Amino acid sequence: MSHPARLASRGRFRIGAIGAVLSAAALLTGCGAFPEASGASESPGSDETTTVRYQGWASQVGFNELAEDLGYFDNVELEWVGNTISGPQDIQSVATNQIDVGGAFNGAVVKLAATGAPITPVIAYYGADSENYHGYYVLEGSPIRSARDLIGKKIGVNTLGAHHEFIIREWLAQQGLTKDEIAQVELVVVPPVNTEQALRQGQIDAGTLGSVFRDTALDRGGIRPLFTDESLFGSFSYGTQIFRNDFIEQNPEAVADYVQGVSRAIRWAQTTPREEVIEKFREIIESRGRNESTEFIEHWKSTGVGNSGGVIDEKEIQIWIDWLVRNGELAEGQLTASDVFTNEFVPYANGTLDPASGPNGEEVEAR
Repeated sequence: MSHPARLASRGRFRIGAIGAVLSAAALLTGCGAFPEASGASESPGSDETTTVRYQGWASQVGFNELAEDLGYFDNVELEWVGNTISGPQDIQSVATNQIDVGGAFNGAVVKLAATGAPITPVIAYYGADSENYHGYYVLEGSPIRSARDLIGKKIGVNTLGAHHEFIIREWLAQQGLTKDEIAQVELVVVPPVNTEQALRQGQIDAGTLGSVFRDTALDRGGIRPLFTDESLFGSFSYGTQIFRNDFIEQNPEAVADYVQGVSRAIRWAQTTPREEVIEKFREIIESRGRNESTEFIEHWKSTGVGNSGGVIDEKEIQIWIDWLVRNGELAEGQLTASDVFTNEFVPYANGTLDPASGPNGEEVEAR
């Protein structure tokens, strides 16, 4: 889904250098100066690079890692400091200056911003669509058929305070359960690799399954979905990557370069045949020497990102602000979406690239 080019209003900061950086990027685009999808690129007018620290995910390829491999960064060098299994932990590490960029579910991002943490979401990086989604499953013979049947039951999720907790509670609310009734549905932390086994052995009553874990579980049979995250809002971006505001203020060129590179990598994955994307992911995993399996990425189907190149839609933030207000975790009017995020670095939002074009501004066929 394309999104009209626009700049989000900003309440947190204003960086004078950003306009010059983006104007220069637009001029380069007009001259066809975006690097091709192979080989490293040189920084225009500067040999200096800025190191951006980040955490990865085992056996997966982040869009920043893809961007680096495709040669989409001009003056950014990534520094991998280890892996994480939790979005909330990832963005907390950004806020405490352990890393420079991280990503999480937007509800977790909003909660962190509401505490006054000086962070800003700059690009959407994951979501759900008809091909890439998480389902919430029970055994085929389970008596659980509705949201009300889950009262007093256990649901396995990968971590608390993140995507699955918000989605489950949102679905329960949409199905008519009260706040007190929702509180009686117990969420239990279960690593994704163990969720299917825990469900089949009766350790949990329902479990969250996505990607390879969902596909292999469905192949074995004996489970059925109650709902999916895609069924709630359709094609929808659920998570954003964030930087600390001081990092943005001190390194505006690097942040602009990082976001344009990640944005174009997302767009590359959105417009490239699935088999080629998987092959590229496989190459990256095998070349980085972290003793990882490539089984997970063999089940990759789509980016799940709702808009071209990770443009953030205001509703993708506001819906979780409203959710926190309804649940009494945020005061009415305390925060609005325009206070939280910016699209000003995203080339498909700031006018640098047409939302219908590919990663180098080329015409692409709709997929």
